[in-house]
Amino acid sequence: MAQAVIRISRSPGERRTALLLDGVLREAWVERPSRPDGVGDVVAARVSALAPAMAGSFVNMPDGATGFLPDSEARGTALHEGLLVVARVTRAAQGSKGPRLSIKRAPAMAATAPGILARGPDAAQRLAAAHPDAARIADDRTEATRLAAQYEPHAFDDTLEAEFDTLAEPRAVLAGGGVLWVQTTQALTALDADAGAQSAGRDRNAQRRFNTVLVAEAARQIRLRNLAGAILLDIAGLAVKERAAWEAPLRTALAADPLCELLGLGPLGLFEMRRARIHLPLAETLADPVTPALRLLRQAAREAAAAPHRRLAMRAPARALQALRAMPEALAEYAAQATHPITLQEGPSEITDA
Repeated sequence: MAQAVIRISRSPGERRTALLLDGVLREAWVERPSRPDGVGDVVAARVSALAPAMAGSFVNMPDGATGFLPDSEARGTALHEGLLVVARVTRAAQGSKGPRLSIKRAPAMAATAPGILARGPDAAQRLAAAHPDAARIADDRTEATRLAAQYEPHAFDDTLEAEFDTLAEPRAVLAGGGVLWVQTTQALTALDADAGAQSAGRDRNAQRRFNTVLVAEAARQIRLRNLAGAILLDIAGLAVKERAAWEAPLRTALAADPLCELLGLGPLGLFEMRRARIHLPLAETLADPVTPALRLLRQAAREAAAAPHRRLAMRAPARALQALRAMPEALAEYAAQATHPITLQEGPSEITDA
């Protein structure tokens, strides 16, 4: 059995959680605790409109968003406009689509007004439930207490920090050379291999070694980045009729990911997969304009802890500063940890003395 370790790094406005199996990063989660994605929440919400053509109903969520309740998840409840229902959120709002709900997956709870009745688990809690024997390490004492984890000042080492940083990029460098490109559109995600300079003059054995690495890394990146919906994989250097031999290795590589289903090899020679949409894809979280500001705030918190006497300033583009000011709880967290509040200034991204 693989040795599992869950590492949790808390910084102002953000929680990052990593699952490592035998030292290899398998799941990476970036969450904003004051803005949970809502999956697992039990809510009381009002039906706003029936949508028989869509086999479901729209509901007004407690936060004002519009959710969707499929008829198949209504547990025989006779729905009508204005009805207050107790339901569990089964899928986060993603892109232009609101959250999805289920009455039959909700516990029996009474409600007289709209509201959140119970919060769903965060990433660290989900991973701890899935891996009860895993070691848990947190760099925040409150998180360590909450999760029954061991406290370490640096839960993320430089290698793990660097790997989290690469997940913000649309490329993954393959062991031995080459790149796996990850491109997400509104309709689907395409994974494409670029063997680069090593493609020239490669023999069959080299080609086999490259695709062996590619298939394993493609499966890992799908899970790491929490890709969802339709996914296509184009492996390298083979005619369409030769690619069928890679279906079994790909299926094996995907076996550890219960959310991903390999549909097979399509007529264009692309492997077709479907992965359940539950939580936000990592790319959507990282695309938030507040992300670079929170990264700088994390750096500032570390520098302030190392030198409490310093008065620090954060310089960042106006858009990032605006997003950070709209998250006052992150600035409040920083202020609670540091001796001096941080000064925000428009300019090139950096932490400097005020």
